[in-house]
Amino acid sequence: MTEFASSDEVRLELMNFEQVSAALAQGTSTILVPCGAVEQHGPHLPLCMDADHADALASKVARHLGNALIAPTIKVGCSAHHLVFPGTISLRPETFEAICLDYCTSLARHGFKRILLFSGHIGNFPILRDMLPRLKQAVPQDVKIDAFSDSIAWIDRWRSAVKEAGANPDAVGGHADIAETSLMLYLRPDSVRPDRFEPGHLGALSEEQLQSMWRNGIKSVTANGIIGDPHGSTAAIGERCLEAITELLVASFGK
Repeated sequence: MTEFASSDEVRLELMNFEQVSAALAQGTSTILVPCGAVEQHGPHLPLCMDADHADALASKVARHLGNALIAPTIKVGCSAHHLVFPGTISLRPETFEAICLDYCTSLARHGFKRILLFSGHIGNFPILRDMLPRLKQAVPQDVKIDAFSDSIAWIDRWRSAVKEAGANPDAVGGHADIAETSLMLYLRPDSVRPDRFEPGHLGALSEEQLQSMWRNGIKSVTANGIIGDPHGSTAAIGERCLEAITELLVASFGK
């Protein structure tokens, strides 16, 4: 049998079945399930923003946790409120849940005992939170499933990271803002169009605005699809934001 060679980052789809079997036999029982989205991010960022973010977070979280594998990223998420912008692809919540369920039951069948889901797309958070009890019921009792879904803590970490980098934390709005734009300047700089930077909705969304966004689409609160402001974005800020969310996820999953 081919032996499992451990490394800082091991992605399931790059392994063969013998390597996966060896990893499980050697005690690797934790696996990360990153989730993303393919949706508009204003006129200056590509549709892959959230999937790229989830991929990058998975690499860093796996290294921090140690002895963990990374499942293939679920690249498309729940983005119905962005469908007014061309290119956005959205799964129905029940479709997204079915995919997550099939991931979890497949991985549990092979012997993984700890399955950790998280999303680079905040819009997936409420769906992950809602489905989590059903995911837990679908696997044996000795399999532990967890999903990160604290959007307030996530945004707070971004604001702190931006402030620590010497930039304006008020430019963080949660979508195509200084945090996400800086992340893409760090992860995929050629995809960012600084000539198209423009502010979107500034300030916190009220509960009424949030409900309008979910019900009527993001254009009901921001005409250009941006919540926050990308001005002032740098790759250095992006690196700080990535580290901040990595620490948040590691702390949450380490409980």
